[in-house]
Amino acid sequence: MKQDPNKIRNIAIIAHVDHGKTTLVDGLLKQSHTFRDNQAEMSQDLIMDSGEQERERGITITAKVTAVQHGDYRINIIDTPGHADFSGEVERTINMADGCLLIVDAQEGPMPQTKFVLGIALANELKPLVIINKIDKQGARIKEVEDELANLFLELAVHEDQLHYPVYYAVGREGKAWDAPPGDIEQHSDLSVIFEAITNKIPAPKVEPDKPFQMLISALAWDSFKGKYVIGRISRGSIKAGSRVTLCSKDGTQTNAKVDAVLMSHGTSKAEVEQGVAGDIVQVTGIANAQIGETLADEFEPEALPVMEVEAPTLKIYLGPNTSPLKGTEGEFSTSRQIGNRLQKELETNVGLRLEEESIGFLVSGRGELHLSVLIEELRREGYEFEVGRPQVVTKEEDGKTLEPLEELIIEIPAEHVGTVQMELGARRAVLKEQFASPKGVTKLIYELPTRVLLGLRNILVTKSKGTVIMNSLMIGYQPQGTPMQKLRNGALVAWETGTTTPYALQTAESRGICFVGPAQKVYAGQIVGLNSRSEDMEINVCKAKQLTNMRSTSSDGTVQLTPPTPMSLEQCIDFIENDELLEVTPKSLRLRKKELDHQKRKRLNK
Repeated sequence: MKQDPNKIRNIAIIAHVDHGKTTLVDGLLKQSHTFRDNQAEMSQDLIMDSGEQERERGITITAKVTAVQHGDYRINIIDTPGHADFSGEVERTINMADGCLLIVDAQEGPMPQTKFVLGIALANELKPLVIINKIDKQGARIKEVEDELANLFLELAVHEDQLHYPVYYAVGREGKAWDAPPGDIEQHSDLSVIFEAITNKIPAPKVEPDKPFQMLISALAWDSFKGKYVIGRISRGSIKAGSRVTLCSKDGTQTNAKVDAVLMSHGTSKAEVEQGVAGDIVQVTGIANAQIGETLADEFEPEALPVMEVEAPTLKIYLGPNTSPLKGTEGEFSTSRQIGNRLQKELETNVGLRLEEESIGFLVSGRGELHLSVLIEELRREGYEFEVGRPQVVTKEEDGKTLEPLEELIIEIPAEHVGTVQMELGARRAVLKEQFASPKGVTKLIYELPTRVLLGLRNILVTKSKGTVIMNSLMIGYQPQGTPMQKLRNGALVAWETGTTTPYALQTAESRGICFVGPAQKVYAGQIVGLNSRSEDMEINVCKAKQLTNMRSTSSDGTVQLTPPTPMSLEQCIDFIENDELLEVTPKSLRLRKKELDHQKRKRLNK
């Protein structure tokens, strides 16, 4: 049966990280009877977060498209990431929607990413429906959040119509929603009010069903069964399996291709359909060379749509083949060519990334530390072995001046740790813009600071605040490049020789600082084995064994009591390294090291 474009609704679900987007999508999928009652998904949470890292980190990393049927209406739902580092995912998929559900936490209110995604949505003329979620929270402040939202819309609205938006109230994890604040959230309810709002208040797609076929490619997927899937919303005409189409590339070239199959989403699966019509989001196979941002068009009228613009990256990191003495021992793929091919493949779907060659490796540019560390972790899990350098800020030249990215940082911290935070940010020359206390004993601090000053800050504040800090940042523009920041980290304890660590030697290392390695571990000369308690680097022999004589046998030696080594996550390792250091990444290990392993050469370089 051919779908009527007037019965199609395309919505993007947008919000700040952890405000409940994916949980609300779970409710919409379950309550639309997309799954049978006995299907596993009915008892599953975060159904759309299918990636391994998404489930581990508890965040959405890539935008996903799903669809549900509500009466005669087909509702295509685009679940977008809430973290600023993955805002490229929002930018590339939001053009498929005609409306959006803006979800805001009833306690936290609008946050930096709320402002960013709402700004994109309103600029794209999307009709907003506001959902104040988690109204069952003890600290919920519905009235204040409504006022904050009104101010946000006033600041971002492109025209007056966008200032009139409906507001709904929800407890997403229980699948309940209301069109007015409920007197009792325990009363029986479901998401019917949201379904009705989507069908009645979100406009049908503005399309031209009778004109020749045209579709902007907004996403790509791949599997071993059908190869590459090209995903986008049909802006005019229709498409069938076997149709001849033209791919209009970004460089202006045109190539003809034949569509193998047309598929549509339904819940977490996709199924082949006879025809895709204007206004619907479809997945097309058979177009091998397609890239995000290009146009698929009718063979006889190949008109290209404007190429989508994605904001420039703010951070770059060196990523190249491993050059340590242990290279090739723990990874399956370790050559420059293998790493380069994998990064080129990543560029096809990860629109926020940029890549350029740098000596034997590559400079990878992305949106932030999390964006880059997710990529590094993905490569590591796939069996790649490589080394990465310290993240550097991506600057730009304008009117003969070098400009660097500027960020707005919002910190929420218990009152007893405010002084610690202010001291740390004062040392980094951050500018405090606002400070106010909430009734719950939490202080909110708003700073402006260059992106380079943010590097490594999260781990320091988490440690100093005993894990109680909540940090969110958003790039707000550029400013003239400031003076370089002095080194804030202590020196490193650097292994003097290659060998296996001994408890006897580590006992000496412990008295100098914090150890990152334990006994009986292989280390090499130039590897960083700990953090010095002083500001300078220190060479230390962690492989030295105790000399035993007849007078001092093993049995009379006693047991050495060692403090367990301090393990560091991938993000902590990236934050730790300085300009003269590298991080060796393999599927099994993370090793910190000096760029120059020979201590004599290193000494000459430091003179």
